[in-house]
Amino acid sequence: MKNKSYIGISFIILIFGIYVVPKIINKFKGNDLVEIGPAPKFELTNQNNKKISNKDYDGKVYVVEFFFSTCPSICPIMNKNMVGIQNEFFGNSNFGIASITINPEIDTPEVLKAHAKTLGITSANWHLLTGDKDYILNLSNKGFNIYAAENFKVNGGFEHQGYFALIDKKGMIRCRKDDQGNPIMYYYGLEKSGVNAIKQDIKLLLEE
Repeated sequence: MKNKSYIGISFIILIFGIYVVPKIINKFKGNDLVEIGPAPKFELTNQNNKKISNKDYDGKVYVVEFFFSTCPSICPIMNKNMVGIQNEFFGNSNFGIASITINPEIDTPEVLKAHAKTLGITSANWHLLTGDKDYILNLSNKGFNIYAAENFKVNGGFEHQGYFALIDKKGMIRCRKDDQGNPIMYYYGLEKSGVNAIKQDIKLLLEE
């Protein structure tokens, strides 16, 4: 009787290992994240007055945001949350951040360098990027489909969305699905839920 019980338990464990465990593991694989398409190519200048392009992020998982240093509304929240993301993955050479200013006339490399110090940016792979204004607004609106525009009627002179874009090691925009099974496209950088979600998904992509 003991032998039969042992065989029965062993069989259950075997079945569990073959069928159940792989399903649990696969549920959390990075390749379950939706592939939206290739991230737009770009070349801009960082806070150290160095040319940085999308090629500098080849082989890295990275996050893109659009902001400006004098933003009086959502940018301080986005920047604070991005610092939290930096700290979560600090020291990982396969992770980077690209923060692109939509007000390059003010945000020169010198201004961005001072802003980086104020924010507490310490990662060598976090570039605050500036360049031609029309080029950047086109990159945001048509490249990433993240809205950004001048509006002199609003405080700060610009309006934009508080989204973070997540790009994988192959340069593809990736995201999770919502509760209805639809791709969320981008992560909301103003709320804890969005920041926690992108942290989880960065980990998944780093494992790919």
